[in-house]
Amino acid sequence: MCGRLSQYRGIHDFVAALSMPNALANSVGDQPIEQYNVAPTTAVALLHLQGDLLHADPVRWGWRPHWAKDRGAPINARVEKVAHGPFFRAIWPHRAITPIDSWFEWVDTGSPRKQPYLIRRRDGAPIFCAAIGKLPDADEGPGEDDGFVIITAESAGGMVDIHDRRPVVLTAGVAREWLDPATPKERAEQILLHQGEPSDVFEWFKVGTAVGNVRNKGPELISPISSF
Repeated sequence: MCGRLSQYRGIHDFVAALSMPNALANSVGDQPIEQYNVAPTTAVALLHLQGDLLHADPVRWGWRPHWAKDRGAPINARVEKVAHGPFFRAIWPHRAITPIDSWFEWVDTGSPRKQPYLIRRRDGAPIFCAAIGKLPDADEGPGEDDGFVIITAESAGGMVDIHDRRPVVLTAGVAREWLDPATPKERAEQILLHQGEPSDVFEWFKVGTAVGNVRNKGPELISPISSF
């Protein structure tokens, strides 16, 4: 996890669910995002704070330090190592939220093609994924090295049958604390380790194999197979 996601609400819907009173600097636009099959290296709407101002920026999904140009840019970071390993040291202080509607996983069923599943919150609310990254600067603007990774933890409960890893998803209140630059790094690590949403908050179901092709973009990709 997580290798594909959907982000189709408008950024104002995500911000409203986050319940942050901060003024918003919006580089994403006011219309629904309507991205149902978002792949790595794609620009994804990201929320982050600079001072007291909340920023919504499109940021490339994937990041690597300058000294690791000989390998692909990871799209995820394991919660067990992210706070202390050297690879993400430069971006560990730069916290963000990736607000999504759902994400996809593929399960090996023994057939030639793996079966894709969509995972979303049971209550239909936005999903606030903890992220870190090299984020656009308000004064300097977007940079060539900008990018982000989603932080993942071990799955639990029935979700283990879908994938052994899942994003660290935060409630709105905890997400606000995670975003706050005044939150100490030690506290930020504890948030990731102990305050992610439990598996029973989510539901999952089979979807059509068309989602495996990144050129397919329509809303039918998030429909259960039984509705086809």
